[in-house]
Amino acid sequence: MDSNTAPAATPLPSQADAPSGEPPADPKAVRRAAWAGLIGTALEQYDFVIYGTASALIFSDLFFPNVSSSVGILASFSTYAVGFAARPLGGLFFSRYGDRLGRKWVLVATLLLMGGCTLAIGLLPTYGQVGLLAPVLLLICRMGQGFGAGAEQSGGATLLTETAAVGQRGKLSSLVMAGAALGTALGAVAWILAQRLSDDALMTWGWRLVFGSSLVVTVVAMVIRRKLNESPVFKELEQQRERPASPVKEVFQHGRKPMFLVLFMNFGISTQSYTYQVFMASYLVSTVGVDKDFVPEVLLLGAICGGIAAISFGTLSDRFGRRPVYTLILGALVLLPAPTFIALNSGSRVAITVAIVVGFILACQGAVGVQMSYFPELFGNRYRYAGVTLGREFSSVIGGGVAPLICTALITAFSGSWIPVAVYMMLVTTVSLVATRMSPETLDRDLNTAADSTDPAASRARQEQAPRTGPLEGTALD
Repeated sequence: MDSNTAPAATPLPSQADAPSGEPPADPKAVRRAAWAGLIGTALEQYDFVIYGTASALIFSDLFFPNVSSSVGILASFSTYAVGFAARPLGGLFFSRYGDRLGRKWVLVATLLLMGGCTLAIGLLPTYGQVGLLAPVLLLICRMGQGFGAGAEQSGGATLLTETAAVGQRGKLSSLVMAGAALGTALGAVAWILAQRLSDDALMTWGWRLVFGSSLVVTVVAMVIRRKLNESPVFKELEQQRERPASPVKEVFQHGRKPMFLVLFMNFGISTQSYTYQVFMASYLVSTVGVDKDFVPEVLLLGAICGGIAAISFGTLSDRFGRRPVYTLILGALVLLPAPTFIALNSGSRVAITVAIVVGFILACQGAVGVQMSYFPELFGNRYRYAGVTLGREFSSVIGGGVAPLICTALITAFSGSWIPVAVYMMLVTTVSLVATRMSPETLDRDLNTAADSTDPAASRARQEQAPRTGPLEGTALD
């Protein structure tokens, strides 16, 4: 049994049962925060999905036409990876202001940057029009996308976790990933509609409409976010004049342990998530030989099921604890890659659909749905935004950012064999599983305390609170 949890189960807490340092949750503020997190993350994921799908299906022809098909796909995925490389830079920049000026206005700024860069991609000239300038401009826009996304999901998760009532943080914070699923679904629908055009229309103006459509999502998200209330935890810091002058510096001075836990706990999940969302789309078309029109349809179904899974696993983490639920998902993901590739290579549409949907349920949305409350709860109140952002975004660079590139390179180097890719997916997920076993349980901890959950004093305080536990505690999962 985890030393950070108590052995006895107690009833679900009501709003009045909040830790003494936290004010009761305002239902209206919670609703606004939920919608803001959901819609904002939907835009981020929509931007990344339409770009990732374009990288897998058409960008090699539009921006890298004078190379072989395999090299063109590698070049497309390289520009995709650059967006992830820019994410920690954006996280470093925006998290400073998220812990100093507030969560709300940073989320507004990142929204505008992401939406603007996606719209700009739809206006770019192609290689056939301006030569090498085209991929250079694509690279710049992609970096802008990544820079804005660097504080988006972490900011939404922090705001929702700090706003939600005790006992409901997992469920409500997972709405951020329901938003990600919505973005994936919208991106899939956009490509399904675009692929109904003739090949000539798609390659000339159809793909531009897909990227231009992000303007609609941006406007809707902006209207919602402008009415957003600031987090109660940040308001209290503001009233007490305890906002840190340099949150990033404080993370590296005092919050390194939880930050590195977040980094390694997310490493495997990020890798598998973007392998399913991006690489496997390319693999199905170029290696398995399925019809291009089939790929967005599978992504759409996966996104719908993933959104349901995010809320379900988030709710389960409120009942049984963050660590046991997250451990269960990671354990399944360590075993999943080989069966997934066997299903993909069968060529059966049913088997392919089941494999992709299970990947979405566990890696793309389910696990990250638990992260949305788990990771903010690991940190104290002074640098929570910065800590979550830095841990997640640095892991995204070494995880999801390079995963499609590494997988494509492995397939090429090993003459089309999927086994090295499966081994790679299993190894990185094992790293996350080990990191999770080293992390404390954080369920319902007081978010107004300055101590990290990894602090021994915080562990003792949690034992004294004797929070509820569920049937998963004390089992082999914990």
